Parts: sequence; structure tokens; C-alpha cells
Amino acid sequence: MREALDHWDFVIAAYAVGLGGTLAMVGWSWLAMRRAEKRREEVRRK
Repeated sequence: MREALDHWDFVIAAYAVGLGGTLAMVGWSWLAMRRAEKRREEVRRK
């Protein structure tokens, strides 16, 4: 058992959460953009 706290575990976890959140937002934005482009094309065809 360690007596001293190792801060690197928390640093790595924070980077993982930040990177995961960023990738989730990029994916969500990309899907929203694709849906908006599809709706725009449907309106143009009418």
C-alpha cells in the first residue's frame, strides 16, 4: 500500500475524460451537420 498520493492517475483520467468529451462533441456536431445538409437538399428539391 502506498502512503503518498500519485497525482498522475488523476492527470491521465482528466485527459481521458477531456479527450473523450471532445471526440463525442465532434461526432455529435458532424451528425447534426449531415442531418442539416440533408434537410437543406430536400427543401431545395421541392
